[in-house]
Amino acid sequence: MKVKLFDKEHEGDLEEAINRFLKTLSDEQIIDIKYNVATAMTEKDQVYCFSALVMYKKG
Repeated sequence: MKVKLFDKEHEGDLEEAINRFLKTLSDEQIIDIKYNVATAMTEKDQVYCFSALVMYKKG
């Protein structure tokens, strides 16, 4: 089993990155996908971190 980590500031960027990666795998290789959102406040903004972990079988 292997894992691939993704971390983006925008959810759309995360979605695109994961979809590009999933195209390289067969359906049988994909085990699970875990998703997380974290937020933090700076003096100026609220910062978001969208992340995912894809677990897959080596092909």
